[in-house]
Amino acid sequence: MPACSTKCGKTAILKRPKTGDALCKECFFEAFENEIHYTIERAKLFRPGSTVAIAASGGKDSTVLAYVLKLLNEKFNYQLKLVLLSIDEGITGYRDDSLNTVKQNKEDYGMDLKILSYKELYGWTMDEIVAEIGRKNNCTFCGVFRRQALDRGAYLLKVDYVATGHNADDIAETVLMNILRGDIARLNRCTSIITDSGDGIPRVKPLKYAFEKEIVMYAYFKKLIYFTTECVFAPNAYRGHARVLLKDLEKIDPTIIMNIIKSGEDLKVAETTKIPTLTRCVRCNYVSSQDVCKACILLEGLNKGLPRLGIGKSSKVKRLLKENEEKTSSCNSKNCCNAKPEKSHCLCKTTIPSIS
Repeated sequence: MPACSTKCGKTAILKRPKTGDALCKECFFEAFENEIHYTIERAKLFRPGSTVAIAASGGKDSTVLAYVLKLLNEKFNYQLKLVLLSIDEGITGYRDDSLNTVKQNKEDYGMDLKILSYKELYGWTMDEIVAEIGRKNNCTFCGVFRRQALDRGAYLLKVDYVATGHNADDIAETVLMNILRGDIARLNRCTSIITDSGDGIPRVKPLKYAFEKEIVMYAYFKKLIYFTTECVFAPNAYRGHARVLLKDLEKIDPTIIMNIIKSGEDLKVAETTKIPTLTRCVRCNYVSSQDVCKACILLEGLNKGLPRLGIGKSSKVKRLLKENEEKTSSCNSKNCCNAKPEKSHCLCKTTIPSIS
């Protein structure tokens, strides 16, 4: 191997995918950590004295995020209180095992840990949802429920920020997905390093400019403990197609990831593009762009034996909701709700516990 590019006198052991520099292990650590520190400082991600919930899944991204934030917090005196927030989707052979890794992170990094489950929030696990909906469109349920669950966890913990492990590859994939779907209105939001759902608790992405390959290298050389198994339901996810496309493009030009992110950041949305306005769900009081939030619609479909209710065009969903509400008035709850109150297929209204 050649000498380290920083001229520190040591032999390089790796070549950075992001810059092509040949670096020794110590210089790679310093460069990786300093880039994340620079991202935090430039974007002013945190206020001193704030409490930050790290969305912890046990995977490489959230594990590296927790480790680096703890390190930088001590090194640069951010004055942050760091806690771990995990969501248990109820996926046997995947989430139950990864949560053991999160619990190990809790001990290793000395952080408090809060775990919220789909079962306690929604009355369903993802295993049960997939049994109803099948392996197509199941990621729609998981994505909607997970986003809301994180917000609910942050609200319960009374934190000031939620830090997620989204890396540069993730963001570039999302840009591609939105382009392929024609969802131009979401392009600016998906590249934002700080987003706010409207509940006053911003989500921040300290790893926004960190390449996935370098996160893996950092975790490997630091000997961090993380969970590597892919979700058993993920192979059918639409994101997988964007990931394959991105990897193919990256083979041609390694800078493609940053170029895609910059394109999303610089894109100017036309004034004629309809941007959803935020309001509150009339059922659960969660922030939503429609009267009834997506989570409540999906949950209603599950509880009424109509698992595909929230899948598809919004106009179709509204029509089905109206039809079901008309039938609700004639529902005999004594006969149909008492049989299986935890998963009733009757037409009585079912709601997520209010966030307020």
